[in-house]
Amino acid sequence: MSGPEQLPVLWRDDRLVAVHKPPGWLVHRTGLDAHETRFVVQTLRDQLGQRVHPVHRLDKGTSGVLLMALDPEAARLVAQAFEARQMDKGYVALVRGWVPDAVRVDHPLKPDDAPADAPAQPAVTDFRCLMRLELPEAVDPRHATTRVSLVEARPLTGRRHQIRRHLKHLSHPIIGDATHGKGPLNRWWAERLGFQRLWLHAFELAFTHPFNGGTLRVESPWQVDAHWQHLLHTLHAHEVAGVGGSHTPCIESPISVPKAC
Repeated sequence: MSGPEQLPVLWRDDRLVAVHKPPGWLVHRTGLDAHETRFVVQTLRDQLGQRVHPVHRLDKGTSGVLLMALDPEAARLVAQAFEARQMDKGYVALVRGWVPDAVRVDHPLKPDDAPADAPAQPAVTDFRCLMRLELPEAVDPRHATTRVSLVEARPLTGRRHQIRRHLKHLSHPIIGDATHGKGPLNRWWAERLGFQRLWLHAFELAFTHPFNGGTLRVESPWQVDAHWQHLLHTLHAHEVAGVGGSHTPCIESPISVPKAC
């Protein structure tokens, strides 16, 4: 009989801990969640044998770096750093179509539950293309092939679902995004890969440690997540479209990321 599921610890000291959050997990329990949902706060508390305090969150479908505090003072200081936009956050996403080489989206967003007359809040995200692929199979009968891109996202503000909504604004929604994406394409990829998920991963979080003043950079490499391993193997089985320039992968991977688009 196996024991309770453990979360991979990426980094820890006596005030903070960073873990890899698998897709399908919520940060903490709420009264609206299905019984089968798993929760980071409760699991990590039992795993470490002490209380943990969430300081930010990732969507249920998003995998990657999640930072937690180990005491209330640390939670307060790190939460303030997030609110002050003092965190450098890096994400990778698989999206529909071929994205530009680089683009900044400066598109204000309203909170999801805001009234109709509420003002939109500033929201800015930088996107960079990592890879473009064209598969010789058609999802949409209007096109003979299926195009996707692997993109790096750097949100400069912290609005809810910001990356997902900004990619929708670009007409390049994330594969597997049931709210902002395209149902037929999501189902096609789920059938091809053998499972359904949101293809968004928080690979990096960098910030100034609130107690020792040092710069801390925590990474959640792709090989921590079996889903991304499988996706990368699938993508590399196809010819990469477009070359030019050079790119040093920002994520360590068992499969190298191709040259930048």
